[in-house]
Amino acid sequence: MILYEYPLHERIRTYLRLEHLFLRLQQLVTRMDPLDHHFALVTLFEIMDVAARADLKSDLLKDLDKQKHMLDGYRGNPAIAEAVLDKVIAEIDQRYTALNTQQGKAGQPLTENDWLMSIRSRISIPGGTCEFDLPSYYAWQHKTGVSRQADLHQWTDTLTALGDAVHLLLKLLRDSGTPQKVIANGGQFQQNLPQGRTFLLLRVALDVTQGLVPEISGNRLMVSVRLMRAGDDQRAHLVADDVAFELALCS
Repeated sequence: MILYEYPLHERIRTYLRLEHLFLRLQQLVTRMDPLDHHFALVTLFEIMDVAARADLKSDLLKDLDKQKHMLDGYRGNPAIAEAVLDKVIAEIDQRYTALNTQQGKAGQPLTENDWLMSIRSRISIPGGTCEFDLPSYYAWQHKTGVSRQADLHQWTDTLTALGDAVHLLLKLLRDSGTPQKVIANGGQFQQNLPQGRTFLLLRVALDVTQGLVPEISGNRLMVSVRLMRAGDDQRAHLVADDVAFELALCS
């Protein structure tokens, strides 16, 4: 199965982008090649760009607090394991405290590093990090992989609180949705959303062997999925068949 996710709220869109970048950064830092570490820095700067939103930290703190209060409401429920509930709430408290005690925006200490900022200013320019433009960066790339990796860990540590909060919130959000089998008649599926409940994320799971790609749209009132397949002309075309797939709405 291949899973597609579609955010139904702008802040969830931001969370998903950050998660995507953090997962990429995590993979690149573990490698040893200078080229991988170059793109680790590219990703680090992308995270800083996304995290530059003034309201991001407050949104994360509000969402963590909301999740904690919601889970507190399950206390005393015989269907809920108290030990598991306590563990999740403790994790929320830990993420909240770590993020709340962080001064300024995520990665702000990195902006005071003139060497890093000189790379950041040129990294978006095609070929802007050539050795004749940034000889000190070129020299850094010739250090041992272990040395570069230690530097990267030091720099990425300034973003850990942000990444941990995003990962936890998205995990809790995904866990709130129950997958259900639905049918796209003639490749198209549409569903009105129940009033009085706010859904934040749509998840669509397709059989990878079908070679289908979903075109998803949605808002607070309805969601729509069109299943497309590449034709001989290399363009995407709506499939004519009825297709079963899994859909989950998360709130």
